[in-house]
Amino acid sequence: MYRTHYSNQITEELNGQKVKVAGWVYEVKDLGGIKFLWIRDREGIIQVTAPKKKVDQELFKLIPKLNAEDVVAVEGIVNFTPKAKLGFEILPEKLEVLSRAQTPLPLDPTGKIKAELDTRLDNRFMDLRRPEVMAIFKIRSSVFKAVRDFFHSEGFVEVHTPKIIATATEGGTELFPMKYFEEDAFLAQSPQLYKQMIMASGLDRVYEIAPIFRAEEHNTTRHLNEAWSIDAEMAFIESEEEVMNLLERLVAHTVNYIREHNERELKTLDFELEEPKLPFRRVTYTEALEILSDLGKEIPWGEDIDTEGEKLLGQYIKENYNEDLYFLYQYPSEAKPFYIMKYEDKPEISKSFDLEYRGIEITSGGQREHRYDVLKAQIAEKGLNPESFEFYLKPFRYGMPPHGGFGLGAERLIKQMLNLGNIREVILFPRDRKRLTP
Repeated sequence: MYRTHYSNQITEELNGQKVKVAGWVYEVKDLGGIKFLWIRDREGIIQVTAPKKKVDQELFKLIPKLNAEDVVAVEGIVNFTPKAKLGFEILPEKLEVLSRAQTPLPLDPTGKIKAELDTRLDNRFMDLRRPEVMAIFKIRSSVFKAVRDFFHSEGFVEVHTPKIIATATEGGTELFPMKYFEEDAFLAQSPQLYKQMIMASGLDRVYEIAPIFRAEEHNTTRHLNEAWSIDAEMAFIESEEEVMNLLERLVAHTVNYIREHNERELKTLDFELEEPKLPFRRVTYTEALEILSDLGKEIPWGEDIDTEGEKLLGQYIKENYNEDLYFLYQYPSEAKPFYIMKYEDKPEISKSFDLEYRGIEITSGGQREHRYDVLKAQIAEKGLNPESFEFYLKPFRYGMPPHGGFGLGAERLIKQMLNLGNIREVILFPRDRKRLTP
């Protein structure tokens, strides 16, 4: 093997021992009688020190011929010394060039020369060599681990629903059409209908982490056309409050997991992640409109709260309560999909909620309508044909328990958690209106 240790695994216990390290050439310095080589791996930087009188002469001559971003492997002796920038160095016995990098580079992986986001995304493989970019994706990996750990601790079963579907989930969001042999089909915009159908099976607490596809022609810093959604559905609930309680515990657990397990990455990003305060504040839709009115923004009751309104509410909550996360709930029924339950005494209000994080919606959810006749009528009310949803409606005729759930946007969660400016920063190869490659 070319590597026995990553940079962060070289400890004082290894002083005087032989190790193998490998990575990309970060910097080379030639001081005549001594050569320095710094190698970057995914965990940090390693210094290789080659005094002329103590190393193989062919190796000594090779070091100054290396280019930035060449891939190399070094075998040598660990030497802990205060003279080394990083506290230790490798005294090389062997140096092998595994791959050469062409020059000039498409962008500067040290970050000293700034590059536009589009240039970075066009060269994502090299952009990821920057420690702060790599830190984001290590945190992303931890987020998904934390989410899975939480759901399993809460007795949820992981499921996987189709991503090629025959009909729209909600009838609103644009769909990507595709040909499925002789039939027309679409890429799934949500697992919503399927996870509700599973509630009739006895698997009454399920979750899914999977891509979703939405053909919305947005050019914003918070929209993607291919994104990852964290979906959950739970049965035998009495109100949407139970779903909100689950969601706030999930988000708080995930944020605290990152705080505990990704300290190095947060330090690399120079970002302090605050511990969420439980329970999250609840603000009704009507109360939100009143707050916005006091702030000088009028939104007629029944209309959606736009981006500007969301930002104003986020600033208001932060300034008055020093909180980043809060629920907006009890939205008008007209503004929500057909599967959301309405209040019996106030049918104009739905048992729905959004979770906002620093003024951006990251989750939508609520209690679902489980009564067959009512659900069928609500589909028709939205101008949709119930016959097109027969596969979905069928389970509701044979014993469907009260249930509810949510869809949490993974990229939005991570973007807002790290307070980043653009959602494309948190997905490896973003798909948006203008980007289909790489």
